[in-house]
Amino acid sequence: MTQNLRPERLRHFIDRLAAVLDQQPDEATLLDRGQQLLAELVAHDDWLPDDLAQPDPQRYQQYLLHCDSRQRFSVVSFVWGPGQQTPIHDHRVWGLIGMLRGAELAQGFLRDAKGALSPHGPSVRLGPGQVEAVSPRIGDIHQVSNAFADQVSISIHVYGGNIGAVERAVYGVDGSEKPFISGYSNTHLPNIWDLSKENLAR
Repeated sequence: MTQNLRPERLRHFIDRLAAVLDQQPDEATLLDRGQQLLAELVAHDDWLPDDLAQPDPQRYQQYLLHCDSRQRFSVVSFVWGPGQQTPIHDHRVWGLIGMLRGAELAQGFLRDAKGALSPHGPSVRLGPGQVEAVSPRIGDIHQVSNAFADQVSISIHVYGGNIGAVERAVYGVDGSEKPFISGYSNTHLPNIWDLSKENLAR
């Protein structure tokens, strides 16, 4: 995937999503427009740098691709090794998930009358090009896994904040919460802004 990368696709997505946020839409409008924009981005698998698509044998990776200067949103690549999955967790901000390679399964959860968590509806399978939304308003507690036991899957997530710094929670099936802050798997951001190389290539 290294040859002829198209970083302008990610730049374009960032610019258009920022323009939507500038209009201060309600959440439903934001998620609807954001899903359309993310679907356009993940329709192409020619822009994600290889070093931000590497799995780890121990756990899934969350690579930061971009964080808005006002921390209104962040874009990450989630890289799933074969069979890897998250604990049951929340986000506490709106989120969009777009599938780039492979497939993932997401199972939503709801609290019952006693506060325990039970699966809510069937698990949702996302394949390449498909997009799903989450938020505290429409459903924010889920567990996600690589749909494949023998291959890597990659999804692109967009969150309504600097997700690596948001205090969230993982859950036991009894409804107990354990706070966590995810951080990021990378220490350097991809340089998608060096237009000089692209201009020279024209």
